[in-house]
Amino acid sequence: LQSKAYFSCTLFIFEKSSKLLAKVKVSGGGRCNVTHACFDKNVLVQNYPRGERELQSPFSKYATLDTVKWFENNGVQLKTEADGRMFPVTDNSQTIIDCLLDKVSRLKIKILTNFAIDKVAKTEIGFRLQFQSGDIFECKKLIIASGGHPSGSGYKWISDLGIKIIQPAPSLFTFNIPDSPFKGLEGIAINPTHVRINATKIEQTGPVLITHWGLSGPAVLKLSAWGAVLLKEMNYDFTVTLNFIPEWNEEKLRDHFLQLKALSPTKKIANSKFEVLTNRFWERICFLSKINENLNWASLSKQQLNALILNLISHQLTVKGKTTFKDEFVTAGGVDLKELDMQTMQSKKIPGLYFAGEVINVDGVTGGFNFQNAWTSGWIAGKSVTKS
Repeated sequence: LQSKAYFSCTLFIFEKSSKLLAKVKVSGGGRCNVTHACFDKNVLVQNYPRGERELQSPFSKYATLDTVKWFENNGVQLKTEADGRMFPVTDNSQTIIDCLLDKVSRLKIKILTNFAIDKVAKTEIGFRLQFQSGDIFECKKLIIASGGHPSGSGYKWISDLGIKIIQPAPSLFTFNIPDSPFKGLEGIAINPTHVRINATKIEQTGPVLITHWGLSGPAVLKLSAWGAVLLKEMNYDFTVTLNFIPEWNEEKLRDHFLQLKALSPTKKIANSKFEVLTNRFWERICFLSKINENLNWASLSKQQLNALILNLISHQLTVKGKTTFKDEFVTAGGVDLKELDMQTMQSKKIPGLYFAGEVINVDGVTGGFNFQNAWTSGWIAGKSVTKS
């Protein structure tokens, strides 16, 4: 770091790994879900299980519309999908990566890869950074945007500065169900499905996807976000109740089936599925209710009727563990928000020290909200540094 080439630089980015923006690369299935088309900050903050109240001020300074305009001003057009998620029109995360790296290059910011922090110390003029490589670097201001660390070990060099860390917990994960009765139906989505974590008040309604390992989809991912801390305490061993036709209750459903029994006695039950359910999924529900493919409504027993109702609107599954997609995890926990001035993202204890992104105790549900927190907190921290 003694090279004269560095002396003309005023801003450095130190990256722990050899790859830049790896998480951007894999996000949104490789398309990069840049943000969410939610332009009312009071609604926007409701998508953050941790940080809802504290983000009110930051989002009044920089929010979704500002993100869209920034990318447009830097040559990237975004599009909005039916569910509100926003992607580059190219449907390729490399577009976002190229945009960000091009901006860094034009601003003559120096990026150094394979520089993992070992220790940070406060000095009279600013900060002394010691890297695992043995290199030493000194700076006047420091922005920490090191991301989330589910294990907690990645926060040690921050906590050594006297910064309080909220114990991390994984968020945005899928549910492992080893004994799933829906094995063989992988890839089938049921939308909408109401999902509730038993013995809690945590519930969501939305698409649910049957996978090789259990359940996924927006409803499940949102449940994992709102229940991140509690589910970790449960060691990811819990039960969920699913209603695959949430617009129906038990009384309405029973009346419907009894009408079919009276008006269409010879019709096969296997041919009487609800429009929102696929044929294969309805056949599996019938099988689980001990209804064979040739049974007609006239022959349906009371026991079979009760089983059919329960399997449709009160289906219980036991979850044993979780699964995350490659690097597409999100971490609840991190730097305690009480440590920060949310107007500037500066530490209240240590002047000149700023935080941005997932390293702070903010996490959003799926849909582009975590990136929006990164853009917002990063913009505010950067502006604060230049103003000071």
